[in-house]
Amino acid sequence: MKTLKAYELAKAQYAEIGVDTDKALDAMQKLSVSVNCWQGDDVLGFLFADTALSGGIQTTGNYLGRARTASELRADLDVALSLIPGTHRLNLHAIYADTSEKVDLNELEPKHFASWVDWAKERKMGLDFNPTCFSHPMADSGFTISSSDKNIRDFWIEHCKRARRIGEYFGKSLNSKCVTNHWFPDGYKDIPVDREAPRQRMAAALDEVFADKVDKNYNLDALESKVFGIGAESYTVSSNEFALGYAATRDIAYCLDAGHFHPTEVISDKISSVLMFTKELLLHVSRPVRWDSDHVVIFDDELNAIAQSLVRTNLIERTHVGLDYFDASINRIAAWVIGVRNMQKAMLKAYLEPIDMLKKLELEGDYTSRLALVEELKSYPFGAVWDYFCEKNNVPVREAWLSQVQDYESKVLASRRINI
Repeated sequence: MKTLKAYELAKAQYAEIGVDTDKALDAMQKLSVSVNCWQGDDVLGFLFADTALSGGIQTTGNYLGRARTASELRADLDVALSLIPGTHRLNLHAIYADTSEKVDLNELEPKHFASWVDWAKERKMGLDFNPTCFSHPMADSGFTISSSDKNIRDFWIEHCKRARRIGEYFGKSLNSKCVTNHWFPDGYKDIPVDREAPRQRMAAALDEVFADKVDKNYNLDALESKVFGIGAESYTVSSNEFALGYAATRDIAYCLDAGHFHPTEVISDKISSVLMFTKELLLHVSRPVRWDSDHVVIFDDELNAIAQSLVRTNLIERTHVGLDYFDASINRIAAWVIGVRNMQKAMLKAYLEPIDMLKKLELEGDYTSRLALVEELKSYPFGAVWDYFCEKNNVPVREAWLSQVQDYESKVLASRRINI
């Protein structure tokens, strides 16, 4: 009752500046965030769980309760999703295949992910996918699909082809288009002499991958860039310019990861530029701290700017929003809940702007009024609308969700040993 009363007061206040809060809530109900499965087990997966994490990726911390099996990961996800309003998606990496069969990455088939499809179908949610081009002996040289070794290159080409077929299988099975995102750690630790040849090999290899026909109604391909990684500090093959140029000329989506640029760069200003030259965009929303450290997403200025870039000119219609972080120093379920709820809060706050009024002021050159209104909006009662959205979706309001996570930790997570 208190939540509803606070919402009604907020609704009236927003109405004074022409904002329909009910319409904003309708838009929020349709928003699906692709939740990154790898937060739940520190990016280890289940195919090669004993293999050291590589590819310029590092997980720090050893908080109790890491998921060790697919069933444990799904149980943890169920807890997290029960505390997040709305219906969302799950983003899987290839190493999360759920099978007792001994199978390598270039041998994966849809059947190895059937349990994930069954789980998603029961929850009426979609699945997204990624080939896993790291943490594998065939990636030990620092190169995968751009390797000068044809055997290595062919291995990863086949893996990526199979990943796209698995993505198509997800889309058909769940009647929800799967975004299959390709990211490669390829690069040099020190300064290379030839910067062009690896990129020529990568482009040719990707052409071969994408020549393998899958139904675009069920699978959307995306290519992700990166500025550097551990072991590839001086040169990455799939740089921003390479990945964007390739995506734009091959009619696939481009993936902007918030942590894959220089420390002073932000992706919020890149969104409108990218979507001028690509039909669709994938976001991996993360929080870099000094480098691509994949901290849990918080409700900060950049997150709000990302949401505003999507909402103010309706670019959300062509954008797929996913999260990408992994923190092993805190409760992993809480990390999911905090990150997704913050992404939703930022989107809701953007939906609660009087966008037409702000655009009109800008076109008229009234930058004084524009600045004044944007700043005053920061103290409008957005929190009351968010609380009501949570209550409408039968999830805990404000920090009430934390006690449920703590209870699950004491009853379930604390009993998990490091090995099984």
